Amino acid sequence: MSTPNGFPHHSRVCLTRNMEGGAVQDLQAKKAGKAAKKEAGGEGAPPKIGTPISETLKLLPEELKANMKIKSITPRPPRKPRLERAASLDEKSWRKWRRFRTSQESLTDPNETSSSNGSLQEASPSPPTRGRASPCNPCCQQDSLHSSPDALEASPVGKSRGGASDLGKRASEISSAFGGLLRGKGFAGGKPRLSQIMPARPLPPMELNLASHSLRTANRIDSDCLDYRHYSQHKFGRVSSSLSDSKLQGNGTLYDNCSTDSMKSTFSVLTPIRAKDVRSRSYLEGSLLASGALMGAEELSRYFPDRNIGIFVATWNMQGQKELPVNLDDFLLPTDPDFAQDMYVIGVQEGCPDRREWEIRLQETLGPHYVLLHSAAHGVLYMSVFIRRDLIWFCSEVEYATVTTRIVSQIKTKGALGICFTFFGTSFLFITSHFTSGDSKVNERKLDYNKTIQALTLPKNVPDTNPYRSSSSDVTTRFDEVFWFGDFNFRLNKDRETVDSILNQNPGTDVSKLLMYDQLTSEMSRGSIFKGFQEADIHFRPSYKFDIGKDSYDTTSKQRTPSYTDRVVFRSRYKDDIQAVKYSSCPVIKTSDHRPVFALFRVKLRPGRDNIPLAAGQFDRDLYLIGIRRRTTRELQKRLEQKDQRSSSICSIS
Repeated sequence: MSTPNGFPHHSRVCLTRNMEGGAVQDLQAKKAGKAAKKEAGGEGAPPKIGTPISETLKLLPEELKANMKIKSITPRPPRKPRLERAASLDEKSWRKWRRFRTSQESLTDPNETSSSNGSLQEASPSPPTRGRASPCNPCCQQDSLHSSPDALEASPVGKSRGGASDLGKRASEISSAFGGLLRGKGFAGGKPRLSQIMPARPLPPMELNLASHSLRTANRIDSDCLDYRHYSQHKFGRVSSSLSDSKLQGNGTLYDNCSTDSMKSTFSVLTPIRAKDVRSRSYLEGSLLASGALMGAEELSRYFPDRNIGIFVATWNMQGQKELPVNLDDFLLPTDPDFAQDMYVIGVQEGCPDRREWEIRLQETLGPHYVLLHSAAHGVLYMSVFIRRDLIWFCSEVEYATVTTRIVSQIKTKGALGICFTFFGTSFLFITSHFTSGDSKVNERKLDYNKTIQALTLPKNVPDTNPYRSSSSDVTTRFDEVFWFGDFNFRLNKDRETVDSILNQNPGTDVSKLLMYDQLTSEMSRGSIFKGFQEADIHFRPSYKFDIGKDSYDTTSKQRTPSYTDRVVFRSRYKDDIQAVKYSSCPVIKTSDHRPVFALFRVKLRPGRDNIPLAAGQFDRDLYLIGIRRRTTRELQKRLEQKDQRSSSICSIS
């Protein structure tokens, strides 16, 4: 619809708003409109670029409006007009067109329009074919000509044919510019579909380890712990990663930017299992194949990429006390290092009367991450083996044997207890002993040692991993890794006054002068006991004999000499398989005349085969439930006490 002056009604309204009704600006706009009308054959002037959306849509062809589905929107209030130099319609079209070109990432395909806010977008109207006539209004054709300066140079034939194509491009530009508020439907009645969301810039690469701050989902003790990769490489030479499978990379299972060591699918952090692997594996029957075996290299690399396991070994002579320590955290979970170990082996001599209560306390302290793989007793000698709950499937059957060195006594207080099993392809033997006591009975203690290595009948059913290097007269040669710990009762060959003088001169960790008089160190250097065994450097004070509940050594009439009676030694079939990380005592536990002694090790693992008797995930379930229930009750009581303490606090005014 045109006015008597030749201008469309909506165009004049827009010009009046933008130019404040000035006479000079109105005259210039009329001249520009007449020029455009003359150039287009007198069919009408094109609309302004700044025209509101509702008025611009009036210029669209009837076919386009009939097929477009426009949702109701709330228009923004118009901005205050600025007084500026009047520009012609061509100049404004050129500026608007350049602004659209620079703001869009890709306008090559008018059918694909992306939204910056990721909203649901329908198919945009596709332009008609070039050879088909389009019933477009001439004013729409002129508007499409003004939308691009390149179109001004086109021939008249090109103008008439390209009007519909430019119109479709113009509609797609409007839809993208207003952030998805305007949505259209294809001419063929296309269905709504989600728009393709593309990032504005390349996403940053994710770290390739599970211990990163964003992907730390396992193997953690506390959410505030340090980065395990950096810390472990610096101190322990191990990187903790329980989920890795390099074969899954590159076959479509992984997203390119995802961590290959942490997630194998978008649904779970568990490693996907191939159907062919499920068919070929038969864990309980045993498989001699290295690939796909439960104990094989593939599973070992998944759980231990560097093939090193952390083991905590501890010994404590409890002196038969009924009273147990209130808290065992400082004993089992020392603050250095920051991370807990994979396996805990605790040996006790002269244990408390209630052995079950002792095991419950151990389970309560270690928490739900660990399960009791096996426990055994020989009189008052106890041994408990805890392991991380996700590693119980890689253990063989657990076997144990005992040796009594004092036959006269009805209560077996002196002797040895051994537990053995195979973990992956590495066989372990743990022995806890209580040798003959007495300052001068060194030969009796050596006899106890010799009787133990000859009479301990292990292994029984689990095959030897290397029978060619075994000896029938020495049980310690029949296993890859051996840890022997207990109250060996070796003393210091020095009087009490001299020992006290040395301790007072060196209150710290320098105990080298005391070790010069140590009986065990002297006998091991001669090769008369613990042949092939090693001991980590000692940097702690003697663990025997204390006054119960105090930090002072024996003040009774006997005045026993402080000594290193509680020790941990180790040996391996292969050189450098065992690395001692820490060797210390726990001075905060004072319920006995002995202080607990513990050691931390990093042990190298080797892949194995499935043709061995497997434990098949067995553990002490009843003990696990009792320990976790107690742990939960203790935490609730602690919170309740803290709450009562806060509520009962009284403010005093002086």
